[in-house]
Amino acid sequence: MAEKRVIKTEEKKGLNVSDIILIAVLLAAGAVLKYFAGSVINFFGMKPNFIIAMYCLAILLIRPKFIECLVIGLLAGAICQVLPGTPYINFISELLGAAVMGLLIHVPMKIKKLDLNPIVATFISTVVSGGTYTICLFLFMHYEASAMAAYVPIVLCTAVINAIIVQILYLPLQKILKK
Repeated sequence: MAEKRVIKTEEKKGLNVSDIILIAVLLAAGAVLKYFAGSVINFFGMKPNFIIAMYCLAILLIRPKFIECLVIGLLAGAICQVLPGTPYINFISELLGAAVMGLLIHVPMKIKKLDLNPIVATFISTVVSGGTYTICLFLFMHYEASAMAAYVPIVLCTAVINAIIVQILYLPLQKILKK
């Protein structure tokens, strides 16, 4: 009588070196793009936030544990501190954006063979990050409440741009990295 075959799988214990390098490269690329391209690409005061797009892409590609997503968000917030902008608020907004992304990568969003997770999850994560940033501006920096209306289209347009960027980059990078 033949013995029953058992396939052993090991649970991923944490990020490996290639995951950490990928995160570093994507966050660095996001910072460079935000600093340089963000100065050039300016649609009526709206600039794409490439750092959010890149941490969303990193989370999609490596599928880290939730706590690791939070660390990625904190790293993204720290990178934002060296770029022009409002100090400290990005720690909160990027942490929450990465947390949402970390949760959404586990939600199946397929229509037949088309995986909509990159575009949908990035859009939602960017809205959460941008919305949190906007709320923090009003709470901590005492912006006028009437200015809130100006931030809503900025956040939504940024979310659309980020979602498109991530959707375009996700499939080729996934194939190249064999993830």
